Amino acid sequence: MEPDDGFRLLICRYRPRGVSKQEETWEAWWPDLGPSRELHAAYWGKQGTPISWAEYRRRYLAEMKKQTDRLRQLVERLRRGETITLLCSSACVDEQRCHRWLLKQLLEKMMAGKDSG
Repeated sequence: MEPDDGFRLLICRYRPRGVSKQEETWEAWWPDLGPSRELHAAYWGKQGTPISWAEYRRRYLAEMKKQTDRLRQLVERLRRGETITLLCSSACVDEQRCHRWLLKQLLEKMMAGKDSG
């Protein structure tokens, strides 16, 4: 945790195992901004051959079209100048192949008026 992290938001579908309430490092948990259980399983190949990053990206962004209220809440915070730190699993080792990266890009587009969510 850093002092300038601002609003620390956990955006994974699953709550981290073994983390007690006292050990939480986030202010809010919005699992609906994480990939669906089905998409998560498809990406990690839990039901056969893993899907490609391009397919994961396409499906994740399609899922986010159903989350306009949550996305708008984040855009409002950003427009007020708040810092938002998006958090997910510690298993995520490649930041640019993580739904946080996709969500960040989507929020940036919304801020620029290029996407209504």
